[in-house]
Amino acid sequence: MTDQVDENRFIMEAWGAQMELRAIQRRNRSATQKTQAAGRPKGKPSYGFQYVWTVMGGKIDHVALHPHASTVIRTVARRILADPEDITPSSEAARLSRVGERSPTDHLAVMYGKPASGHPWQTTSLKNILFSEAALGYLMHQGRPVIDWDGNPVRLCEGLWERPTHEALRWALIPRRTPWIGRRTNRDYLLTELALCGQCHNRLYTQTSQDQPPRYVCTARNKGWLSAKECRPAPLIRAHLLDAYVEEWFLQRFGDGMIFETVYDEGNGVAELRASRERLRADRETGLYDASDDAVWFREKYAAMGHELADLALEPERTAGMVRRPRGETVQDRWDKALDVQARKEILMDFGVRVTLYPNAAPLRWVAGLVHGPERDPAGVA
Repeated sequence: MTDQVDENRFIMEAWGAQMELRAIQRRNRSATQKTQAAGRPKGKPSYGFQYVWTVMGGKIDHVALHPHASTVIRTVARRILADPEDITPSSEAARLSRVGERSPTDHLAVMYGKPASGHPWQTTSLKNILFSEAALGYLMHQGRPVIDWDGNPVRLCEGLWERPTHEALRWALIPRRTPWIGRRTNRDYLLTELALCGQCHNRLYTQTSQDQPPRYVCTARNKGWLSAKECRPAPLIRAHLLDAYVEEWFLQRFGDGMIFETVYDEGNGVAELRASRERLRADRETGLYDASDDAVWFREKYAAMGHELADLALEPERTAGMVRRPRGETVQDRWDKALDVQARKEILMDFGVRVTLYPNAAPLRWVAGLVHGPERDPAGVA
């Protein structure tokens, strides 16, 4: 930069690069605006959707639900809505990774003929899928739906669920403290965090060694916990024995019972129209329709939405909410269909099963069952 000629050449080259960058940005904006005006998507499809081409290498003809991915994410939403206290995005991400479902990144790679990298499901990406309005089938731009001339979001295809389900998911995914976190683990133990010590009432842990099979044991006193200073002797049992006892008791008591699922009924669609009208009103309040011609358009569309809501109000109202219906299978069927130990552990958690284990020297015997106190053995033997 000490030479004047070199300095002028550098400035000219930098100016040319700046002009080329602005031209590229302008072309990208124009292409985005053109595709939005035509109601066509741009970029990668959201999880659960796929692009359909009628001509190889041509433009996207339409958007459709992916037959497998849409089923996967709908199952996740149904499970969270049925039990938002115990089933969380973290537990669902662990479950999907455990059963071998491809993550959104790997699913997109395989869908376009590339090899999967084996990435596990991430809690953040799963929450983003559930939170995004792209799941409603809308055309999205910068995280928000694209609005047409009628004031409604541009819909590309059938959504994964409707607006009431979307709002229910947003409420269910509010961060809250969950009492049991056993669903998040990937270890092959049936009763971790479900088995408690009858002496000190702390949870049992598993121990493994080369010459002994895994076992459930209370280690609270060895760790120096004050709540377990009187826990002597500590209960201990081989894991496969306790698992077999609990499985036998559970299936004998509940195996023949019919399973009911709790699902979300979306109602008669009033919530979707009301959300569109509220979005239109919010845009008006921010000053988007201050021009005279825009003001006329706003009044017409807002009045049309109001009339449509009034017509829907004359029909029998069916409010959105949770309903219970039979699934046509028994607890035994669900237990037999479970893919792994963690899936069976979720069944025990759904039924509120807790196991309290007492040492053999105590005049009490362990009880595998619903939450209740221990039963004393008349003979004083465990």
